[in-house]
Amino acid sequence: LDYCFQHGLLYEAADYHNAVFVGYDGKTPRYATLRGTLSGSGFKRDVTGSNKRFCFFLPPKGESKKLAVYEAAIETMAHLSLEKTVDKYRLSLGGISAPKEGETAYSFKKPAALESFLARHPEIEEIELCTNNDYAGRWAAEHIEKAYQGKYRMVKNLPEKEGCDYADLTKERYEKQAARQRAACSR
Repeated sequence: LDYCFQHGLLYEAADYHNAVFVGYDGKTPRYATLRGTLSGSGFKRDVTGSNKRFCFFLPPKGESKKLAVYEAAIETMAHLSLEKTVDKYRLSLGGISAPKEGETAYSFKKPAALESFLARHPEIEEIELCTNNDYAGRWAAEHIEKAYQGKYRMVKNLPEKEGCDYADLTKERYEKQAARQRAACSR
């Protein structure tokens, strides 16, 4: 969080206290997405005029040839907090487009964020797919894998629990740790 605040990647919106995740084109902000911070708030949306070619991403410490991709910025940060390693780029796709379960007539379009990022980072050799473990996330991971295999080493790393994303797993881990701490303090 400190890194994100210090580098202008994350801040709190003054009006409704939403988290604002920012993506840059060099030093110019070109993308911003809002995420509600109030308990139970499902508020999510991109700021008008945002360019998905420059979605939120976290750089590695030092050089890396690895890239992990996520559906949303919050999942990017959540997975980092679970892994605690800063050895790869982590890119939010700014959402995915997938058919509803059972639909067949749907064409896959490569994510603009991923295409643009790879064009700016020719050193990338490996793409780790960290989409949500739901129908849409699995569908997107499968199609991204097909689209880029052969040019990149492809690794699927979806959350273990079906229906979950990395933000869900991070919240679950936090709640378990908090419960253990409360139990230890009540003894």
